[in-house]
Amino acid sequence: MRQPFGELHIRGTAQRFLGHPGQALQGYALPGRSTTKTAMTQEEEGELRAELLRLQQEHRDLDAAIAALQASPGADIIQVQRLKKRKLQLRDRITFIEDQLTPDIIA
Repeated sequence: MRQPFGELHIRGTAQRFLGHPGQALQGYALPGRSTTKTAMTQEEEGELRAELLRLQQEHRDLDAAIAALQASPGADIIQVQRLKKRKLQLRDRITFIEDQLTPDIIA
């Protein structure tokens, strides 16, 4: 059985989140949609909710990986900073999607 936060697991998790050095999150607009709010179909809403769940899970996983890296002796500070940056990008994307799913209230 693999230990959840063993050295190899932490490095593998960090590598999974960092991806390729130049890789960034996808743009904020869905393909074929502008960034302005318009009525969305149920299919589009379902896709957004699925992406939101995936991003929230990745955010939680990143949080655990960062905590484990910081707790390990001799942690790579640059790697921790990159993971934190990725976590902030995820938070921005999560917030954007939540805003897209929340209906406008006209007062």
